[in-house]
Amino acid sequence: MARDTRTILDEVLAGARLGADDAVTLLSSPNLAAIGHAADTVTRRLHPEPWRTYNIDRNINYTNICTAVCDFCAFYRPPKHAEGYVLEREELYAKIEETVALGGDQILFQGGLHPTLPLEWYEELLRDLKQRFPQVNIHGFSPPEIYHFTKISKRPLKEVLERLAAAGLGSLPGGGGEILVDRVRAAMTRGKVMTDDWLEVHRVWHQLGGRSTATMMYGHIETLAERVEHLERLRQLQDETGGFTAFICWSFQPDHTDMDHIAPAGPFEYLRTQAVARLYLDNFPSIQSSWVTQGREIGQLALLFGANDMGSLMIEENVVSAAGTVHHLTLEQMRSAISELGYEPKRRNVFYETFDEDPAVALHANMPVASCCGSSSGCGSHEASSAASQLPVITSVT
Repeated sequence: MARDTRTILDEVLAGARLGADDAVTLLSSPNLAAIGHAADTVTRRLHPEPWRTYNIDRNINYTNICTAVCDFCAFYRPPKHAEGYVLEREELYAKIEETVALGGDQILFQGGLHPTLPLEWYEELLRDLKQRFPQVNIHGFSPPEIYHFTKISKRPLKEVLERLAAAGLGSLPGGGGEILVDRVRAAMTRGKVMTDDWLEVHRVWHQLGGRSTATMMYGHIETLAERVEHLERLRQLQDETGGFTAFICWSFQPDHTDMDHIAPAGPFEYLRTQAVARLYLDNFPSIQSSWVTQGREIGQLALLFGANDMGSLMIEENVVSAAGTVHHLTLEQMRSAISELGYEPKRRNVFYETFDEDPAVALHANMPVASCCGSSSGCGSHEASSAASQLPVITSVT
């Protein structure tokens, strides 16, 4: 029999580790205020400092060509598709130069599972980028991509990761996690890494001394128990390695996908899921708000429901926007979302090291921003004015 929500929350706040059955009870509970308050209490214990953080970076999707078929993805194009692309090197340089000029210190670098690009292509690219932009962290290649590299190169996972790190890879994103349950993954993807191998990519990277983020895309065909199973697998790996810096969850965006018959999860479900994740992932140091699917107000409210980080400002994002969800924030709006809650907004990097300088100084570059979507799937262009406070950006799920 399911236990009372209040009893579960009292035990967790007293130091008990949240169990799977109790987590399902919380995910079913209508008492959002109590769950959110408990998550906020845990967050304040972990982060008693008077600030909440954010990052400035850019998502570059170097290719949309992908051999996997994901029913939930509106971004990818199959090999030989007329709208498929691989970005030219000069275009990559221009994007990164622009990012640096606008105060960014990181590139989220991800793409599809390209069938012909060899491992050496990625190594050469990383070396080239690090030589040109040594100050920029490359937060690159999701676990499905890394696993794909092992198949293309016919080399062990550890060797592939060592070679990428030696070439300049700085950290791993948590993309391609969706729900870490094989029933769910098999039902909506073909040709993509399954649960154990997704986790193994992170495990080996952590064993090599690397750091990464973890994600969850919920609100489609998973059950609540499977949502909790996803959290459990992450918690187990974090107990083992301690290599995850943050967790980010977001709701599935169905428009323009083969799963567009599924009604999108709303703000109530988002806040409850994130709050339960904060309570369950007691060994994760940080939780990121992901307002790209909910907008500024709910993204801000997420800072009271377990998140200690507002997420990343981005000059470019292609994947979520390809599904029709595009929210805009300026740097001023991002910082004010934090300060309106009584916290000091503080810029950080992917390793959650904070900066004391005012980032607005770095953003007074009188230059236009590239259009949001480099892909043919398109989300429209976001024009920039020359004033830094009007720089339009969108968030990422990194």
